[in-house]
Amino acid sequence: MPAKRDPLFRWRPRSLQSRQLWAASIGLVAFLALAGYALDRAFVDVASQGQRERLKSFALYYAGQTDFARDGSLIPPDVPPEGRFDRPGSGLYASINLPDGAWASLSAQGPVLPEGEILPGSQERFEGPLPMTRSDGTPGEVYRYSLGLVDATRGDAAEFPYTINIMEDAGTLPRQVTVFRQALWGYLGIAAIVLLFLQALILRWSLLPLRRVEVELKRVQRGQLARMSGHHPRELEPLTESINALVESERENLERQRNTLADLAHSLKTPLAVLRTRLDSDADPETLREEVETQVRRMNDLVGYQLTRAASGGHKLFAAPIAIEPHAEHIVRGLEKIYAAKGAVCEFDIDPEARFHGEPGDLQELLGNLLENAFKWARSRVLLTVRNGECVPNRRPGLVLCVDDDGPGIPPEKVAVVLQRGVRGDERVQGHGIGLSIVQDIVRDYRGDLVVSTSPELGGARFEVTLPPGL
Repeated sequence: MPAKRDPLFRWRPRSLQSRQLWAASIGLVAFLALAGYALDRAFVDVASQGQRERLKSFALYYAGQTDFARDGSLIPPDVPPEGRFDRPGSGLYASINLPDGAWASLSAQGPVLPEGEILPGSQERFEGPLPMTRSDGTPGEVYRYSLGLVDATRGDAAEFPYTINIMEDAGTLPRQVTVFRQALWGYLGIAAIVLLFLQALILRWSLLPLRRVEVELKRVQRGQLARMSGHHPRELEPLTESINALVESERENLERQRNTLADLAHSLKTPLAVLRTRLDSDADPETLREEVETQVRRMNDLVGYQLTRAASGGHKLFAAPIAIEPHAEHIVRGLEKIYAAKGAVCEFDIDPEARFHGEPGDLQELLGNLLENAFKWARSRVLLTVRNGECVPNRRPGLVLCVDDDGPGIPPEKVAVVLQRGVRGDERVQGHGIGLSIVQDIVRDYRGDLVVSTSPELGGARFEVTLPPGL
């Protein structure tokens, strides 16, 4: 049954650039929208507060410029605080409520304004929008600021309360808000277009290193480059190093496979030639059978050896860490049985934190060959020491593995000879002389080092394997 296709898959951007551009654009538009809304609300609040303060300033002007005659009649100021107070239906009105009447500015002649009341002294009130009727009979609304005052200048009379009302058409504030909003959203729209364009340019510039990595990787795939270059930002260095390590590992594996097939073919040529010669000769059947059996056994050994070599080689990237002590114990138990007559024992000095990052088969081949060689030459004691090696930030630690024995040791001038394939330290000792070469191949595959020296603890040979920090 085919897997159900995600219906949202076709809407997902196919590239990092488009994904980043969409995400950043949505975030930018959302930010500008919220900023515009906040500025709009702030302007409305400030404009409303400004209108109140403006009407209050007009009321204070009338309070300072208005006077009363001895008969109690009101004397308004000769010049109003603004010309609109003298223009009928201008939208800005002034009125004064008195105990026995009222006064209104010229602008209040014609419109029907809401009636006010006399407020106690020093009391102020801001109201609105309140209904009114304009001069042409259409309904409207006004905001009103009222200030209660008391005239106590006349000594022959009681306190004389009165209230100054300043009213303004409610449409003035919305018109100001509309003008502001048009300018605000227009400028924000232009800013959004400019910022989106700059954002696209910045995003394209910031992703240039990734595009260079893509181009180099395609050239590596086509065989135009041997490896990725090292001229990349430090955030991409782990990626390019991993790609280079993978490419080198695959090339080494391919080369090893070719070498193994070539070695196997070359090794089988001689037995096959011998068999062909015997078949063409007049040898008796018994002699021919013995020769065939000998050559078949030889070819079987050659095939087994080449398969073992191919199976144990190759550096594996990103392998899980392997605890070393369980593998070492399993190998040592078998070796102690084989060399029970010698009475040799193996001691461990293994750091619990030490781990081998590779294939279990490589670890078994490494430990098996080194420990078997140590048991073969030891008189009674073998020492296995394992600890973490060099540490590099953001990489897994290296590994140091030492195998010591109390045998006769290896003279420095013979170390290179002993490590050669097929050479045994002593022809009288049973073996094929390939164990240490297998160890050397494995260590080389993991880009490590193998050092043969004299054991400072046991006096025999010491084989020290050092593996570098991994990716």
